Amino acid sequence: MYVYTGGACGYGNLFTNGYNTDTAALSTTLFNDGYACGQCFQIKCVNNAKACYSGFTTITATNICPPNWSKPSNNGGWCNPPRVHFDMSKPAFMRIAQWRAGIVPIMYRSGGLRFSFQGNGYWLLVYVMNVGGGGDISKMWVKGSKTNWISMSHNWGASYQAFSALGGQALSFRITSYTTKQTITLYNVAPSNWQVGKTYKGNANFK
Repeated sequence: MYVYTGGACGYGNLFTNGYNTDTAALSTTLFNDGYACGQCFQIKCVNNAKACYSGFTTITATNICPPNWSKPSNNGGWCNPPRVHFDMSKPAFMRIAQWRAGIVPIMYRSGGLRFSFQGNGYWLLVYVMNVGGGGDISKMWVKGSKTNWISMSHNWGASYQAFSALGGQALSFRITSYTTKQTITLYNVAPSNWQVGKTYKGNANFK
């Protein structure tokens, strides 16, 4: 079980930033050099009737589970490439299986998009969470109700920034997946009275 604050995605204190313990560190293959930061997964324990509970739990990828090359991938090196592995927090794991089970087989799926705002009216810093589809980001743009599309630069983890006066404008976002190259456009994600410190949801239109 890993530390719930900080982490390779740069989300800082996971409790104060709203993640609490609904988090997991991803194996190297899933983490994809940080492009999977913020992806939301629904996870279900399967094929272990004695340990598994029914239903899914939802977690956000906030860290990397580094490989352990001194161990074989089926006995301790759970995060070694090319394995797909979730190193879940204890509370999250206990929603899908008995804690004593340790490692359990799972089914998982991803989806949804959320944007957590930081910065100010002249500098917008956005944490992208619950990324569906490929679950990763290579490019991101923002559009105010009074502007054209503005390219955002990568700040840290799954955070992107734009140095533009966007206060008082409704905001739309466009994201391109690193893996699939698919572009997602989300219109009017945040209203014109958007505020720093709040999180906004968007409905995706795929192109």
